[in-house]
Amino acid sequence: MIKIPDSTTIEHLNEGKRQAKNKDARLTLMMAAEHCLQHDGYAALSTRRVAERAEMPLSQIHYHFGSKQGLLLALYEYLNASLLDRQKAMFESDLPLSEQWNLACDYLDEDVASGYVRVLQELTAAGWSDPAIAAAIRLNSQGWIDLLTDVARRWAANQTNISPFTPEGLANLVGSLFLGVESRLLSQDSQKETILRSLRDVGSLIKTFEDANK
Repeated sequence: MIKIPDSTTIEHLNEGKRQAKNKDARLTLMMAAEHCLQHDGYAALSTRRVAERAEMPLSQIHYHFGSKQGLLLALYEYLNASLLDRQKAMFESDLPLSEQWNLACDYLDEDVASGYVRVLQELTAAGWSDPAIAAAIRLNSQGWIDLLTDVARRWAANQTNISPFTPEGLANLVGSLFLGVESRLLSQDSQKETILRSLRDVGSLIKTFEDANK
């Protein structure tokens, strides 16, 4: 005998479908915003342009995010979380720190080529004049510093002495280093190859420390 679902079961099924549909719509709009930032920059970004790119009514942006600011905040958190998860997985691997550094450089190359870095930098720049976006950037940036601090602590534990540095200081230095490199690469710096080579040379320096402590 076929069991007919009761009204509660049907409502749960319908609610699940609504949630899935809303999630898909949010993701579509965020990806459209990412495309617009990547190709046109923040200065040319508008909710209308994003809606057109997503092939969705403009009202959907206001429904799901409330405003352009809400859309950008959601996009920043989405992109930042995916990158942070990737880096956590890398640093939790059994690879030596020198190889992890080189892999981080590979990721940087990929993210610059894909336009990922430009989108994040555009969102960061938006925070210079938008306190809410700036607050989100500070909060999410701390997640990176916390991760790098943990990595630095593990590395320092195997070294004889890292003075005058501290794990916290090294984490902030490395984080600032990569942000600075990203900015110079996006500005089409004529010293691009030298910058990237020097960044990878840090991995060689770490390898020297590793070999000395074997």
